[in-house]
Amino acid sequence: MTNDAALSGAEVQMMEADGRQLRVARWLATDGTAKKGRNAAPPLLFFNGIGASIELVAPFARAMGTRDFIIFDMPGIGGSPDPVVPYNAITMSHCAANIMDQLGYDAMDVMGVSWGGALAQHFAMQYAGRVERLILAATSAGWMMVPGKIAALSKMADPRRYIDPDYMARHFATLYGGNSDGADAHIARLRPPSAIGYAYQLLAMLGWTSAPFLPFLCKAETMVMMGAEDNIVPLANGRFLNSLIPNSRLVTIADGGHLFLVMQAEESLAHIRQFLDAPRGAGAKAA
Repeated sequence: MTNDAALSGAEVQMMEADGRQLRVARWLATDGTAKKGRNAAPPLLFFNGIGASIELVAPFARAMGTRDFIIFDMPGIGGSPDPVVPYNAITMSHCAANIMDQLGYDAMDVMGVSWGGALAQHFAMQYAGRVERLILAATSAGWMMVPGKIAALSKMADPRRYIDPDYMARHFATLYGGNSDGADAHIARLRPPSAIGYAYQLLAMLGWTSAPFLPFLCKAETMVMMGAEDNIVPLANGRFLNSLIPNSRLVTIADGGHLFLVMQAEESLAHIRQFLDAPRGAGAKAA
């Protein structure tokens, strides 16, 4: 699949944010039920997993329909140039806010998956006044997380999972866990990160944890989504987040692994749409 085909329907551009060149993709709301003007649904800013490029999220972005969807490649990932200096959650949250400013968005909903879920937590704390709703998928509170299976974690740290499709196919079930239907389509969208890009992304969250701040994450209604069979980020991490974040709910995908957003896309989208489209104040805790 070519890059252009993978990103069909998206506005893709290189943008400068805080001195960094980043590849940004935006899918505009296309669903006929989407509200317009002042009544438009807030855009959804999406933070991707480690080493993952925009292409891997493209089917999900197109399926959202009722709201603008914005995502960018981290430095050295996908179409973004290699980082010149290391970065951290503070600097990349500022970059994300800068991008949203340039695109003309003030308030927004935010979603992050895995590594991106940690960055989404930090963004929601750093820019609490701008985040309306927050979705944390297959993620944890950082270094305080309950670790996954050793076999899965060892393969997650190996960039070959993005470079070698055969390696990914052989180890897919061990790495991610859960239902693996649709794995071939996911593997076909892989775009390898650069070595330095992958290394800097790993280092960016070294020693980071959100745990002390989660009780103060009270403005944004929050949904935590976890796969019951996730080999990388076990369900206990989602329960921990849910227990500390006020006004949060926990949704568990019964046969979901780490990539339930891809493998159980319809079920995941149903939960996400219901949460994002619900009236304000409907985000009370739920099992």
